[in-house]
Amino acid sequence: MPEHSVASRLRLSGLCFLLQILNILLFAVFVRYSPESSSSLCSPQLNCSRRNQDSGFQHPRFRDVHLQVLLGFGLLVAFLGRYGAGSVVISILIVSFAIQWAILIQGFLYFFQNSKIYMGAWSMVSADFCTAAVLISTGALLGRVNPVQMLLLALLEVTLCSLNEYIMLSLMGVSDSGRSLAVHTFGAYFGLMVSRILHQPHMDKRKREDQQDTGHQPDVFTVVGTIYLWIFWPSFTSATTVHDNAEPWGVLNTYISLVASTMATFILSPVLYEESTPRMVQIQDATLAGTAMMGMAGEMLVTPFGALIAGFLAGLISLLGFRFFTPVLHSRLKIQDTCGVHNIHGLPGVLGALLGTLLTLLATADTYGDR
Repeated sequence: MPEHSVASRLRLSGLCFLLQILNILLFAVFVRYSPESSSSLCSPQLNCSRRNQDSGFQHPRFRDVHLQVLLGFGLLVAFLGRYGAGSVVISILIVSFAIQWAILIQGFLYFFQNSKIYMGAWSMVSADFCTAAVLISTGALLGRVNPVQMLLLALLEVTLCSLNEYIMLSLMGVSDSGRSLAVHTFGAYFGLMVSRILHQPHMDKRKREDQQDTGHQPDVFTVVGTIYLWIFWPSFTSATTVHDNAEPWGVLNTYISLVASTMATFILSPVLYEESTPRMVQIQDATLAGTAMMGMAGEMLVTPFGALIAGFLAGLISLLGFRFFTPVLHSRLKIQDTCGVHNIHGLPGVLGALLGTLLTLLATADTYGDR
């Protein structure tokens, strides 16, 4: 085996070892079970206000969000023949580390009491959300960074993502239950920023040519990932709704937006491309765009026809972005976006935030009651 291959392999192994030892030490010093997870741990000195919320929240939502992160986002980067199986392996590595690091960083921000981090179901779901942002960024960098670099970027991004989310949700009071801004937009533009920093004209041209081929196995990955998006994304959007009576709106609005964005793909794809039916990856992209649009507005009174319009526009924007904006992004701004995260997370996330802001400005007490 060539010497550089051995060195590369040992660098990854060594970095994983160091990061895992760091996590073990920090968990040993700071992390404990939350009071909600065990009634015997709830003392007057601890804040148990989350008990009812967490106890009814424990397994189903965490399971749905976790499956969504692993199989929905994790398989997002697997459609390219050159990177199919390998990209899934890297996704699992990122998930394994990012969840641990996110529990720590978010624990210090949200769950730190009496010099300890109290970990429960809520902290696990929050960590999954942050991990999803890292996987979105991976889609913009696929084939341009090695696993060692991706782990180091995950270390940085989880920290910045957690701080960004804390500032928006806790300090500014932004309502973003489906994480249009905190996950979709942040993950997309963080990845694009790193892609711009890493721009190397000759290397990028060769890698872009290598990334054009797809094969049967990546198509299988895409099918599985898309099916999981359809099944579990409504839970992803409604997992952190503060008000229980808003959860049905989150599920319904997301699902309606999802089907409308998919229909938009079947309408516009034959017009833009020389194919009578869309490729599976285009359907996956439309699914992501439609659901990203409902990230902030999902728990609001969008109305069924409003959700249909929003999802339909998201599907159109996603396809138009791939056809016209992605080439401009590379030729003018020198940003290579391997998986098109700008079109399926960035733009829909921004538009979803604008929609949520508009609905907030139009909200009345008669419409939302005690919410």
